[in-house]
Amino acid sequence: MMKNNWITGIVTLGFLCLSRPCPGSDWAQFRGPNRDGKSLETGLLQTWPASGPALLWQVDGLGEGYSSAAVANGCVYTTGMIEGEGIVFAFDLAGRPLWKTSYGPEWNRSYKAARCTPTVEGSRLYVMSGMGVVSCLDAGTGDSVWSFDAVDHYRGQFPLWGMSENLLIDGNHVICTPGGKTASIIALDKTTGQPVWACEELRQASTYCNPRVFDWGTHRILVTMLRDSVVGLDADTGKLLWQNDFDGYHSDRKRAVNANAPLFHAGQIHTTSGYDNGGALLQLSADGTEVQRLWTDTVLDVHHGGVILHNGYLYGSTWTSNTRGNWACIRWEDGKKMYNTSWDGNKGSVIYAHGMLYCFNEKTGELALVPAKPDAFEVKSSFQITQGKGPFWAHPAISDGRLYVRHGAFLMVYDIKAK
Repeated sequence: MMKNNWITGIVTLGFLCLSRPCPGSDWAQFRGPNRDGKSLETGLLQTWPASGPALLWQVDGLGEGYSSAAVANGCVYTTGMIEGEGIVFAFDLAGRPLWKTSYGPEWNRSYKAARCTPTVEGSRLYVMSGMGVVSCLDAGTGDSVWSFDAVDHYRGQFPLWGMSENLLIDGNHVICTPGGKTASIIALDKTTGQPVWACEELRQASTYCNPRVFDWGTHRILVTMLRDSVVGLDADTGKLLWQNDFDGYHSDRKRAVNANAPLFHAGQIHTTSGYDNGGALLQLSADGTEVQRLWTDTVLDVHHGGVILHNGYLYGSTWTSNTRGNWACIRWEDGKKMYNTSWDGNKGSVIYAHGMLYCFNEKTGELALVPAKPDAFEVKSSFQITQGKGPFWAHPAISDGRLYVRHGAFLMVYDIKAK
């Protein structure tokens, strides 16, 4: 791997500590601290000026990428593709470049670009390329620690748009989904990159989902979606506990884009997949070794923009086509529709903080504040992202009163703290 410094002289982690965010405000992986799109921060603006919140800084030159920002230990990380190479970029909290490092060839076929948001834990950073290579870097210097070609090792099956997984760190394990003909899901030792376990009972292809881990019953359960089913594994051993096929409610199995991470609450699991395949709520047995499908839903049919669970309601954007959709809310307990509202006819991604949904229109680049309430979809404030090219697919991130928005080669950072 090649590492490049952008600035003259040495930047030390001691210097970076001077500008670290408040404890607990890190957004160190895709969709936040718990991978559920939710920030616990308060003291944020409830409305924005007509021109939007104040722009603190922006950077250009990140290459082609749909990666979000990860913020941890006083640094900001993202990925991009330049001349076919995947690059991790690191900045301090003032937007000054610290280092950039290649992690090898990136996805250069349909929708060629980097798609993985770095996962940062302690002094290390983890990414998975669209080609299925898992890499670990030193988060302070960008130096390579190890890499492992998961797709090659497990005879992985590339989905149409490449591997688009954001890595999960669980204990001493890095979880990833090569979708291999010898094993669908694997765990690597996070310190060495060596395989720990592989679920050889599953040989389904990967379909862009980001795994989650939950404690229930006597098990720590790893849950994700593969091509044909929702699956639950023992997170420590990789043993298959259960699988629930999409039979009966997925109408278009050929377009398997199960890109939204499962949500968990009180022994129940929600999934949704887009393409008129809808969603479902599963009930875990008391010991976590079985599931029963409680209901299915065709309203909140989310493509890849994520889902928010807040106070017993699910929020997200629906799939009408690959470029169109509405914004909807359904009730967790029974899937009842609360609203299904058009916002310029476009869908997008959504995250949550301080009572508000941050809705990002993936076609126009409009970013809106919407109260997280089930009675109506009401835009309180919005502004336009004008920098960058291509679809607005990178999910926003929030850390220490700052809103991070990636679009194409640009990363923009806004002040959303209430004064």
